[in-house]
Amino acid sequence: MAMGTLSDSSDDDFNPEINTTPLVDVMLVLLIIFIITIPVINHSVKLDLPKASTQANDPKPETVNLSIDAQGQLFWNNKPIAEHELQQQIMLAAQKTPQPELHLRAERTTQYEKVAQVMAAAQNGGLSKIGFITDPNKK
Repeated sequence: MAMGTLSDSSDDDFNPEINTTPLVDVMLVLLIIFIITIPVINHSVKLDLPKASTQANDPKPETVNLSIDAQGQLFWNNKPIAEHELQQQIMLAAQKTPQPELHLRAERTTQYEKVAQVMAAAQNGGLSKIGFITDPNKK
C-alpha cells in the first residue's frame, strides 16, 4: 500500500485507495489451485442399480370371508353354509392359484370351541393364510 507523508507538497499527498493488484493475484492463484485439485477429489463409485421393468405386479389373491355368529351358524362370503359343506369349500379354495386368504370373523359371544373347529378345518383343508377380523367398536 502506498503511504504518503504529511507534508504540504501536492506530489506526496496521502493516497486513500487500496492497491488491489496483489489481492487479484492471490485470487487467481487460488482459482488455478482449485481448478487443478477438484477433478482429483471427485472420484466416482461404481454401482449396479436394478433395472426398471414394465411387468405387471402379481395380482392380490382373493379373500374368503368366513363369519360365525353367536349361535355357531357359518357364513361363507355372507351366504349361509352348513358345517359338512365347510370342508369341501375350504378344499376348493385351497386348490386355487394363488391361494386365497381366509378372513375369519366371529361375534363377541361366539364360543371359542367353534372358532377352533373352523381353524382346524382350514388347516386340514390346506389353507395356510388365515386372518382374524375384529371390530373394536362393538361392545
